[in-house]
Order: sequence, then C-alpha cells, then structure tokens
Amino acid sequence: MKKSFLTLLCIVPFIVIAQNKPLPLDSAVHTGKLPNGFTYYIRHNEEPKRRVLLYLVNKAGSVLEDEDQRGLAHFMEHMSFNGTKHFPHNELVDYLQKAGVRFGADINAYTSFDETVYELPLPSDKPAILDKGMLIMHDWAQDATLDPTEIDKERGVVLEEKRLGKGAGERMQRVYWPILLNNSRYATRIPIGLDTVLDNFKRPQIARFYHDWYRPDLQALIIVGDVNADSLEKVVKTKFSDLKNPAQEKVRTKYTVSLTGKNQFLAITDKEMTSTVAEIINKHHQPTLRTETDYRKAIIQNLFNQMLGERYAELARQADPPFISGSAGISGFIGGLDIYDASVEAKPGELEKGFKAVWRETERVARFGFTPTELQRAKAAYLNGLDEQLQEKDKTSSESFVKEYQAYFLKGTAAPGIITEAGLTGAAMPSITLSEVNNLTKEYITNTNRDILIMAPDKNKRALPDETTVNKWLASVHDENLQPYQDEVSTMPLLTAEPLSGHVVSEQKNEKLNTITMTLSNGVKVMLKPTDFKNDEILFSGFASGGTSVYNDGDYQSAANAGNIIPANGVGNYNSNQLDKFLEGKQFSVAPYIGDRYQGISGRSTKKDLETALQMIYAYFTEPRKDSTIFKGIIEKSKAGLANRGCDPSSVFSDTVSAVLGNYNVRRTGPSLEKLRHVSLARAYAIYKERFADAANLTFTFVGSIDTSQIKPLLEKYLGALAATNSQDTAKNLHIHIPGGKIEKNVYKGSEPKSTVLLVYSGTFDYSAANKVKLDALKETLEIRLLERLREDESGVYSPGVYASASKYPEGRFSFMIQFGCAPQNVDKLIASTLDEIGKLKTRGPVQENIDKWRSEEKALNETLLKTNSFWLGYLTDQLKNKEDLNQVNDYNVLLNKVTPVELKEMAAKCLSGDNYIRLVLLPETVKKSK
Repeated sequence: MKKSFLTLLCIVPFIVIAQNKPLPLDSAVHTGKLPNGFTYYIRHNEEPKRRVLLYLVNKAGSVLEDEDQRGLAHFMEHMSFNGTKHFPHNELVDYLQKAGVRFGADINAYTSFDETVYELPLPSDKPAILDKGMLIMHDWAQDATLDPTEIDKERGVVLEEKRLGKGAGERMQRVYWPILLNNSRYATRIPIGLDTVLDNFKRPQIARFYHDWYRPDLQALIIVGDVNADSLEKVVKTKFSDLKNPAQEKVRTKYTVSLTGKNQFLAITDKEMTSTVAEIINKHHQPTLRTETDYRKAIIQNLFNQMLGERYAELARQADPPFISGSAGISGFIGGLDIYDASVEAKPGELEKGFKAVWRETERVARFGFTPTELQRAKAAYLNGLDEQLQEKDKTSSESFVKEYQAYFLKGTAAPGIITEAGLTGAAMPSITLSEVNNLTKEYITNTNRDILIMAPDKNKRALPDETTVNKWLASVHDENLQPYQDEVSTMPLLTAEPLSGHVVSEQKNEKLNTITMTLSNGVKVMLKPTDFKNDEILFSGFASGGTSVYNDGDYQSAANAGNIIPANGVGNYNSNQLDKFLEGKQFSVAPYIGDRYQGISGRSTKKDLETALQMIYAYFTEPRKDSTIFKGIIEKSKAGLANRGCDPSSVFSDTVSAVLGNYNVRRTGPSLEKLRHVSLARAYAIYKERFADAANLTFTFVGSIDTSQIKPLLEKYLGALAATNSQDTAKNLHIHIPGGKIEKNVYKGSEPKSTVLLVYSGTFDYSAANKVKLDALKETLEIRLLERLREDESGVYSPGVYASASKYPEGRFSFMIQFGCAPQNVDKLIASTLDEIGKLKTRGPVQENIDKWRSEEKALNETLLKTNSFWLGYLTDQLKNKEDLNQVNDYNVLLNKVTPVELKEMAAKCLSGDNYIRLVLLPETVKKSK
C-alpha cells in the first residue's frame, strides 16, 4: 500500500527553515576550511564496510586554459599519475595495484570544463595504506613532478584517447558547439584539446597551468567511508595546511554562456551519421538549488519531466509511431544554463512527420497542461522513490555522499541530507498545484533563445529543410486544432483471475550459505537467501532450460524477439499504456527473457511491493497479451533504425565480429531488415506461451531483505499456482562456437585515422572453479603487462582491454580476447608487441609481482562484492545453471592463494597456443585505397 503524504510527514521530523535562507549542510559531515582556503568534507559511512573513498576536487578545468594550453587541464590529470614527489614515474599506480586498487576501474580521474576530480578508493582497515592515500592526495594537490620525459611519453596516450572519440558525432559537434554555446569560452575549450598543443607544448606551459590553478583555495578533499571522522579531520588539518597559494593569484573567472535573445538554426550532415536527428533547444539561466524555495521548484520540475516523459513514451507505442524515438524535457546544460530540449530521431524520409509529432506534444502540454490524474501518479511515484531512499538511509553508498558534497563545493548545490529532504518534500508536495507545474511551459517553451539543430546522413543533405521551412512546421503545429490529452487509466485488477495456490512440499537449509530451498507442489524450486546488506531490497531471478535452442532456424527470429515483443503488449487486464500507468511509482521491476539456452524472469522489489511483483511474474507466465498494434510499431521502429546502420564503422565492425566468431551462423550475424521480415507476431506469441508453459522446470532465487515467514505464502499463492506439464524440456547443443584455426580479416570502414584491433583465442576448456580462477589470473596478468608496454612504454594505446570467459554448457569452452584502439600505422607493431607478451607468458609465465597484484585486487573486490545482493543473486543463479557446488564461494580465497606462475605458464601454453587464433582489425577506408 502506498504511503500518503501525511504518512510521509509522520516518519520524519517536521523541519522549519526560512524559505530563502541556504539549506544547511548535512550535520553528519565534518567540514571546514583551512587558513590557506583548502576545504574538506569528512563523513563516517559503512557502505561498504572497511572501505573509504578519497576524492580531490579542483575548481580547475579546461575553461581556464590559455590559448597555448588547450588540452593541458586534461593532460595535467594524466601527469598526476605519472610522477609526484613521493611516487616518481609510475610508482603510484604500481603501489596502488599491490594494495588491491585497480587502475581505471578503481583509481581514476576526470577533467571537465570547470573541474578536475581525482578518485581513490582504499581499504580503511589498513592504516598504512590509508596514510599513503592521504599522501597521494597531497601530492596530487600540489606535488606533481611534471618530468619532461614522462610528458613526452604521455603525449601518445592522450592523443590515443582523443583518437577514440573521433567520428561523426565529434565532427558534427565541432560545427554546432560554437552556435549552441553562443561563441562563449566553452565553445573553444573542449577538454580533450588541440593536436597542435598536445603535440608541441613544453613543460613550462603545463607547469604554468598547474601553478596557477592547483591551489588550496580552489580545492576540496572529500572523504567518505568506514573511518573515524574526528581522527581524520585532525590528519587533514595537519597534512594539508602547508599547501600554498601562488604569491600573485590569477582571478578564477566564473565563465558563463550569455543569452543573446536570438534564435539560431543549423543543419549539418556527415557520411557516417546513421539517422536524421532534430533538436529544438530553448536556453535559460539555470536556477540555483540552495534554499527551501529552490528545492520546491526542483520538485515541480521533476514532476513536469516525469509526466512529459510518459506522454512521449505513450506516443512511441502507437501502431505507426511517427519517429524512431522522441522526447522532451528540462535538463541542465553548461555555462550556467539549462534547457528545454525537444528531440526526434526521424524515420528515413519522414523528418517533417517526426518533427511535428514531437513538437505537437510539447504544444499540447503548453496549451492544455497536464491532467489531475497524471499529477497524482507523478506525486505518488516521487514520494515512493523518496520513501525507498529513507528506508535505505543507513545503507547509502559512500559514493552517493561524495557526489553530493562535490556538487555542494563546486556549484553550491544544497546537500542537507535525506531526512531534511524528506521533510521538505513531505511539506511541499501536498501544496504543489497543477497550475504550478503547467506554468513551467510558459517559462521554458519560448520563442527566443531557441536553437534548432538538424543532423543527418550526407545522402539526405538535399532533402533537409531550411530555417524558413522549419519555422513553417512550428507555425502549422501551433495552428492545429489540437485536443486535450485523454488519460487512459484502468481501475481493473492486474490479473483476470485469482491464482489457485500451491503449497510447499519440502524445505532444505544450507547453514553455511544461509539459504533455504523450497520445492513447491507444482515442481517449482525456490532458493531464498535473506541478507541485511540493504534494508529494503529484494532481487530475484528464475530460469528454466530450453530457450531459443529448441527451435529451428526458421523460427529463430520470432523466438529470439519474443521475450521483448510479448511483454511490451501488456499483461492480464492491462494493455501497454494502462500497464505503464499502473506500474508508475511502484518500486519494483519484472522482466521476462528468452535467451539461447534458458527462458526465465528477473527483477527487483521492495518489501511492500513484493506481492505485486509476484503478481506480475504470474501474469507474465499465464496472461500474456497479443497486440498487433504494438507489434507493428516495434517492427516499424526497428526497420527505421537499421536503414543506415551500414554507415557507422563501429556497427559494421561489430557485425563482422559477431559473424566471424559465430562462424556465420544465422543466429550470430548482426541485425538486418531481412531478419525482421522473419519475425511473426503469431509465432512469437506461440513460442512465448510454450517457453513459459511448464513451471516444473523452473528454479527461482530470491536474495535480500526477506522475511521467510512472510514470503512463503506469497510464493505458494503465485509461483505455486503456475501450471506444470513436467515436459522435461532441455536446451539443445547447436554446436555454435568460435571457429578453430587461424583467421585474419580486415574491415575497411570510416574516414578517421583510427583503428580497432581484436585478437581472439578460443578452444575447449576443462571447466572447474580452479581453472576459472587461473583463467582470470592469466587475463589480469596479461592486461597489466599490456598496460605497461602498449600504453606506458610505447605510448601507442589509451586503454588495452583483455577479456576472458568460460562456459560449462553446452560444452566446456573458453574465449580469450584482447582489444585496443590505435593509429592505423601502428596496428602491426602493437599486435607484434601483444604477441610478444603472450609469448613470454607461454615460455616464462607471468612475474610473481603481477600475480600478487591480481590477487590483491581480486581479494579487495571480492570482499566488497560479498556484501551485495546482486553478487549473490548472480553467483547462486550461475551455480544452479551449471550444476556446481553452491559452497564454492567459501573456498575462493584458497583458490586465489594457490595460483602460481608455473600454473599460469601451463594455462597460457594451452589456451594461447595460437592454434585457434583470430585477428580482426577495423581500418579506415583510406588505408584500403592506398594499397
């Protein structure tokens, strides 16, 4: 049952705050400013336990760069990892890896227009490591060495990072960015910078940026985790008080994007653009979020966006949707602006139709506003979401708190804490009226400061409208005799009939894992694992053997799409639109699926919505709907989305990879219009019904805040009522796997000088827990070496990735993949270096130091994962599917400790022999022409 506004007010203290005074910072935070201007925020939080997050936030980004420094704010971020006073060269990354911190996945940083932020997660129960972490933060703040040798080595890495972003989107952005940003400073200070600067700058240029802007009065240290905040506050005061501001400080100008009052229009094309997209952008000064009044306005804006989003989602479910996708809403932008953005991805040749359809809904809202029932649902959804946060207030992740304090420091965004927010919301919500929400249209949908942007494939250039034509489209929509929106709401129950309950026939307990396995009278097996990781989170998954494998190739397209198409038709008494409104605000999700070897259902819920979630599971099994209108709309949008897929280099390469690795089996090749023609609603519906007809094969797992005595009757009522035919259906082995032998294939697509390399090893695998651990160790030790050699030594890549997987069914096999992006002229050289490192693994094995790094990282990660519901759901489900011992997890650290260089040398010789080796490379078209 939903909580009423009054109920919400009762569960939090009523807070009286002057409406226009800044909201106070959450009292749980220790905060202060040192005499040098350095700010700190420290909070004790035990999610996750024995972990702490350290963030160094600098109010220094690319917008502050001088002309000869364009790109050096971001380059400076890189240099902070390439040598500091106490960690010269690459010793910082090396030290952290040994401490169990993964480079990229854990230790990281980013540079934006207005800030540069460094992230460092550490174990909090190891004082020596935490102390080193504080030293790293101090070094990052002011003690980077900026060694000229390291600068020259890092040039290639940054240029490779920039190369990864090249393509149609980046090329078009260079054209439209100055217009959208009214030729402000932001238009000329893209963080990645200019090649001319990155290639040629000397140390004094980057040192000047570091000296001018990395200074304590523009810096904050945020520490959130399982720590003693009082003790750490003393450490911060001691360690960071010696940071010094420059003798002659440069003024930290607050740059903005000014509003000119003008309207602007731009149409641009690119040969690699895959669809025609139009945006209508109304720019406005962004409101602050600091006071109670601001907070109330923010709630109104959220309600507005939520209701508007539902309108566009409903429009997309039409039989002949007027676009591939369409949306509108208010969002933050850049340079002190926010925007009302109405956008459409048009079907080929139907830009006018799609454009008008999107603007028509905006015009309808502007003219008639929203309905009382829409607002009622939006309010209930907002309050239910807030209630869920309240339930988890003592289980909130440290990262969530860090992000709040970061916004508080950088932008002054209020961070009063969830209790205060709940009090403000509970007090404000009942008084928010429909007219207040509707008034946002007058504020945001205006005829000035409006930009219209159209992006399209080159081949559509001649057909694109000019500004006069588009303005006529807007005027014609304005002149239409629109009708108010009709809110189609059903008061029917979800199910057409009450289920006939089954009952539990047996129970088994696993004391080591704290699980209970129940068998219901219809054969359904349910494993329960109660946890206290969250106060109000229940995750679940159910599966049965079969999937698409039991159907022939002629039925495959219908079978593979049935799991998405049929649930989109609605369920039980509700059609698609009614179901969407029924679910709005409820804190659960349920999603059926049909995969290669299994069909099933997965989702999440809070305790109060669990029965409704189980009703949905029962409905998806027993009362699916068949709606030709919805089906037609899905197919039409899919066809439109595929029309220009061949223009995109990454899609072409991805489809080639899928085809080659799937041995060109029709079930593994990429999507196509021909495949869509083989999807039949009647057949998809029949297959869906067949896959979910027999409950006797089902195994469910529930993990989370479960009360076993309360959930048991619900399981009996809904899962126990599912029909059982005892078909003994099992998945078939279709013998589709990565082909053996040696294959080399180049794909020539794209105009940018960028390449993608994929190297694949595969073969049979003796599946066991020990061998899976060794495969992971092999993968990680190779990735460490490739990072050191390809990135740090050769400066040829930004981020090489190594991926390994193993499967037990339908037959024991493994795949081992190496992927990286690089310059076309470096492909052969970098592949040779990669193969050389693989050769060393096969002849010498990895060095012990790299195994130790992997072991430390894996133990640190595993310790955190074991305290999450998502890990346990995935682990238990996988173990059940693979018919493996559920207690293997208890021996994981033992297996980690046993791994030796000799064992990995043997595995490398077997798995990376080169007998089954595939080399796939994406190269620009110019390379092919030059041959």
